[in-house]
Amino acid sequence: MGAGSAGYEGYAGYSGNMPFYSTAFNPAAPNFNPPQQQNQSFYRSVPPSQTHALLDYSMFLQMPSNMQNPDATTTAGSRRSRSPKGTNQRDKIIQPSLESGGVPDPTPEYLALASHPPFLLAQPRNILVVVDLNGTLLHRPSRHSPTRFVERPFARSFLSYCVNTFTVAIWSSARPENVKNMCAQLLTPEDRAKVVAVWGRNNFGLTKGDYNLRVLCYKRLTALWNDPAVAASHPMAANGEKWSQVNTVLVDDSVDKARSEPFNLVQIPEFVGNAQEPGFVLPQVHDYLNECSQQSNISAYMKGQPFKANPEFSM
Repeated sequence: MGAGSAGYEGYAGYSGNMPFYSTAFNPAAPNFNPPQQQNQSFYRSVPPSQTHALLDYSMFLQMPSNMQNPDATTTAGSRRSRSPKGTNQRDKIIQPSLESGGVPDPTPEYLALASHPPFLLAQPRNILVVVDLNGTLLHRPSRHSPTRFVERPFARSFLSYCVNTFTVAIWSSARPENVKNMCAQLLTPEDRAKVVAVWGRNNFGLTKGDYNLRVLCYKRLTALWNDPAVAASHPMAANGEKWSQVNTVLVDDSVDKARSEPFNLVQIPEFVGNAQEPGFVLPQVHDYLNECSQQSNISAYMKGQPFKANPEFSM
């Protein structure tokens, strides 16, 4: 959707600087077709040499966990503390117990591969797109109305485009019943059937105690990559190819949840229910995903060119 783009001709929903060739695995989603943009996404205007614009995860990873998230703590007393009944105050976010996996770090192997130089492929390929729900595609105004959601602008069209173009898994820290309700609002039955995994709070390996507390849920992408159903969804699985950091993108509003694979994260601003949200965030993510699909090593590309939403982006 950048300036000087060719619009969406030839491929519904795409307006990058290069043609997006239609292949057998990605029939076009016909309903994502906003007008051509006048302002390009911010990430396109930041050359790799401008290192001040890049995310510095090394400093983040060296910080104690309670400094990374001021509301999170691992003290035993606070793990048991709950907000008084009858108040609107939410419980503080706490770190998961060691029994639930504790706080992950990227492996040395992950960091080494993310440091390789990225290369542009001749044609785009299928990639695994892992999508968060609450705070990313929609907002739940009240915990007491678990079936009432406010959709982010273009949420349905964006998700449909992803499902019909890439391989999509949905992973939310919400309870399974709430995840089911959110998916029912966002996805048609036809698109829902194409999603390779719909994971909720029950897929984080939490203990029973942590499951019922407001713990920070880390999305270890290795759990998805190692899942048999997800692994089988790779178009070249029969030839031994796998989903990994080189072909996966996580779309989430929380940088904390991507701690184990920080350079696979497209972090977007949290959606808090503003139907007139400026910047058209999801159309910008749409363009960025198409860029990622042409990269030989997505983690290396995203390390050098992290997504940055442009608040001045217009439709």
